[in-house]
Amino acid sequence: MKLDSNRPDFALQARRQNWEGMQLKASTWVELLQLPNPYSFDEALLLCPVSEDEWLVWIPDHGEALLHRRQFR
Repeated sequence: MKLDSNRPDFALQARRQNWEGMQLKASTWVELLQLPNPYSFDEALLLCPVSEDEWLVWIPDHGEALLHRRQFR
């Protein structure tokens, strides 16, 4: 499947995903609902699950963090 990034609604389509009930997997970028510090990025890279509801993530300009699923989408 080829992504068409020239479409004007390309970025919006990615944000419309419904995370509820979706299987999360490592190497996926997620949007943070609250920044860990004022200088960190608003996205995190999922590294590995720690439990059913918690993930070890990497946040640019912050580092590794442990997040509950309700802290990102």
